[in-house]
This record gives sequence, structure tokens and C-alpha cells, in this order.
Amino acid sequence: MVESDTLTCLRNSGFSAYLCGFSAIDSLLGRETGSNVHILTNADTADLARLFDTLRFPGIDLADAALDSEKCTWCFHCTDSEKTAGQSEQGTPFPAESRSPSFSLLEFYQDCLTRTFFDPRGIYPLLSEFRKGNNRESAGATEVLSGCLNPGVERNRAVMDAALILARYFPLDRETERRIMQITGLFGNLREGRSPGIEEQRLLLTGLLTSHNPCLGFELLKSCGFIGKFWPELAVLDDVDHSKEFHPEGNVWNHTMETFRYRKAGFRSIHDLRLSLGLLLHDAGKPIAESAGSRRFDGHAELGEFRARNFLERLGFGSAIVKDVCYLVRNHMLPAALPRLPLFRTGEIMASPLFPVLMELYRCDESSSFKGLDGYYESSAAYQSFLKNRRNPYRSADGKKLNRVQISAMIR
Repeated sequence: MVESDTLTCLRNSGFSAYLCGFSAIDSLLGRETGSNVHILTNADTADLARLFDTLRFPGIDLADAALDSEKCTWCFHCTDSEKTAGQSEQGTPFPAESRSPSFSLLEFYQDCLTRTFFDPRGIYPLLSEFRKGNNRESAGATEVLSGCLNPGVERNRAVMDAALILARYFPLDRETERRIMQITGLFGNLREGRSPGIEEQRLLLTGLLTSHNPCLGFELLKSCGFIGKFWPELAVLDDVDHSKEFHPEGNVWNHTMETFRYRKAGFRSIHDLRLSLGLLLHDAGKPIAESAGSRRFDGHAELGEFRARNFLERLGFGSAIVKDVCYLVRNHMLPAALPRLPLFRTGEIMASPLFPVLMELYRCDESSSFKGLDGYYESSAAYQSFLKNRRNPYRSADGKKLNRVQISAMIR
């Protein structure tokens, strides 16, 4: 359950605070609410501005106001305090939202004080299935999304929310993937509406990549034309073929999507954003790489770093995460050659605190191409040997014994 000085400040000032939409659903499922926490409150923007000096206004379609803290961004949705959406089972009224969400599935709330959930649309039975981890029938995604699509919603908004719903709450199975085209058809008669801003795109991408099954969301966005229009750096991955001998999973897009299947979730089922961005962009240089001898995509790692940096900076990611992801993309080919390369080529890279993340990227990359993990285990052994030697005062980082003069020099 989310708790912070922000919520305490709201409550102490006499205003309500409810988790809403994805944040409330994730709280019910026992998951981290992520880097963006959505709060429904009866405070208006003037009230919020008086309470929080650093309040900003990201755009009405994203939130009425936002507050950036060290751990997350609070997205405030202001409501008419005189209207109520209904009552809880205990008879407690709760306020109605000013705007209907794109899907009634997202009309779900939790009182941040009492921790009581409010379910005006009766979607709790469906959420209970998500909480139990039950696999829905293959038609489930189509049926759920078509049955709860609110009329009048703009197409871009509906597509983005549907992508997140698929990525967060539906199982990754072949039948669900085959129904992506059916789901795409749900949005055919909707008016397109405004284009999403940079922050909306960044939050969408972050939400997808920290979800259980991002490839479902990405496939929907691609099918609906969203990726081609807003993320062309990713769209071109679908135009680059792979050798079936080395990549039987398919072209660069298919390979990239396949890597997400092998990620390991962290605390409370959250996936590491740096690793996930690294997987998404590790082959971003292949569409612009040229062949050189036996190398089909010569220099694609370096080219990929350039494209990854431009893509992430365009979406407004911070400099720290841009730097980390560029390290992963630039060096993603190195782990495969680790046992054969001299230490002067690899020592500085292995000394980075990000190297374990790079090894995870290598494991997912190898697993997705069905090569087996013998190379990964061999490289892991080389890395462990490097770490062991670094801790040994009587050996150099490459494992060679040091003489007394060398040891004395190190001590000094």
C-alpha cells in the first residue's frame, strides 16, 4: 500500500486521497504501483498548488497536476467533491471522477486512509482472477476489452490503455497473441483525437517494460499503427530479417519481443527498467548496420547506442538512465566473447556495477534465440574469476601471482 508525506499532507488538509485505475488494481494484486502513482482527490488544482511548491501541470489527458518525488511521480486527478460514484460495502460514499476512463476496468479505487476498495462497475470478480493468477480462456482479452470500452473515448487513449492492460494483467500465450488483430478492430470507429505528448509516451513505455508481458502491449501498439507513428526507431526492427540458422525466432522485432519472456521479476513482481530498455534497444543499430565479410550487422552495437540515446532523450528519460542503457546496448556483444578476450579489453567494463545487468541481458538474448546457455555459463565463470581475483591481494585482476614488490606497491 502506498504511503508517504504527500498523502499525509492531503489528509491533514482535509482532502480525500484514493488510488485509482492501474494504481488501485496493482495495490489489490499486491504489486508495486510503479514510478507513477495515480491519485483521485477532491482537492482542486489551486488547493494542490498551495500544498505543494513544486507542483507541475503535465496536461489534462495525463493528470490535472503532478508532483515529482524521489521515489515516484504523483499524478493527481481532481474530482467534483459534491458528486459521488457510489458506496462501498460499508456504505461509505466516494467521489466520482470528472472524466470517465477509457475502460470501465480502470474504474477501481482504494481509499489511501482506510485501505478500502471501491468497485462501482463490479469488476472485482475479474480482478480476483488476475490476483489468483488464473489463466483466462483465450478469448478473454478480446471479451474483456470489448465489454468495458467506454463510448466516446479517443482512439490514441484507448489504444495506450489497452496495451497496458494486456501487458499487466493477461497471460502470455499464443492464442492471446493471435487475437491481437481482433482487439485492434475494437478501435476502428473511434476518433483518433490528440497525439500523446512526450511524457505520456515515456510513461506508457515505462509501464509496458515494467509489466509481466510487455510484448502483448507492443504487438497491439504495432498492429494499431502507434509504433510506426510515434516510435519509428522500433518500427523498423520489423523490417530486418535474421538468419534462421542463428535466429529461428524470426526477424529483429520478433527476437526483441522474445527476449522479454526470459526476464526475472524483482521485488513484488517489478521488472528492472534499465534491463528492459536494454533488451528493447539492444539491436536498434541493426537496421542501419552494413555487412562486412562474415559480419551481417557490422558495428551494430555502437550504432545501436547512438539510436538508443536519441530515442531515450527524445522521450525525456533522465541522463542517468540514458547513460546506463547506452552502456548495456554498446557492450551487449562483449559477454559472449568474455572468456577469449584479454583483461585490458574487458576489465573496465566488468568493473562497472552495471555488468551484472549486462550479463542478464546476455542471458535473455541467448535464451530468445534458442542457442542454449553454455556460452552464458562460461562467461559467468570468467566474470566470477575476475571478481575473485580483484578481492585477492596476492593476485592481479587476471589471476597472476604478484611478487613482493608489486604487493608492497599496492599496499602503499
